Amino acid sequence: MTLLPPGSLVVSCQSIPGDPFDSAELMALMARAAELGGAGAIRANGAEHVAAIRAVTALPIIGINKLGDPSGVFITPTFESAVDVVGAGADLIALDGTLRPRPDGQSLRRQIERIHQELGVPILADVDSVDAGLAARDAGADYVATTLSGYTGGGTPTGPDVDLVRRLAAAVDCPVVAEGRIRTPEHVRAVCDAGAHAVVVGSAITNPTHITTRLASATSPNWSTRSRP
Repeated sequence: MTLLPPGSLVVSCQSIPGDPFDSAELMALMARAAELGGAGAIRANGAEHVAAIRAVTALPIIGINKLGDPSGVFITPTFESAVDVVGAGADLIALDGTLRPRPDGQSLRRQIERIHQELGVPILADVDSVDAGLAARDAGADYVATTLSGYTGGGTPTGPDVDLVRRLAAAVDCPVVAEGRIRTPEHVRAVCDAGAHAVVVGSAITNPTHITTRLASATSPNWSTRSRP
């Protein structure tokens, strides 16, 4: 049985270094709040945060470990980077499933094989294209996600990559997870209609600084001159 049932909302409880919410304890509270709101799973970064979240919820945890150069393969880039995250309580491992070279020189297939065989958990491959999704599935990934669409060159779109969700759902024989720039109920419905098995939402729920910035940018430049009630 899949750890991510159809229609699951996965809440990504990740903090940014230097942000006021950058602590494992606060991300665990975010995860608890997400569970109370109906989340079906949590995505978390690093063994410390995974362990703190595991202590407060029985929801499936998609664990990642961001290491190395953010401009390259840095989402769980090696087998070794997955070990501590699984030991901390992650039920799945998400990793970079793009066609870019991996920092340890190993193939994606070999990394997935080792995680399956030695750690015994499923793999979610974060991809940026249909070709990458097909290659990741061929390498053994149990899920493919649109997480890295728009982040590997060519500019970042303003909204979710609904087209990639649709094309992946038609191309691969495994569940497709929609992730990336999903901020509204309308976005969630759009990717579900396009064939997403589950949907990951992060900053729109768990990053108050990001939420505030987006809303503040929409205020009128003439606001200060208006009369207020």
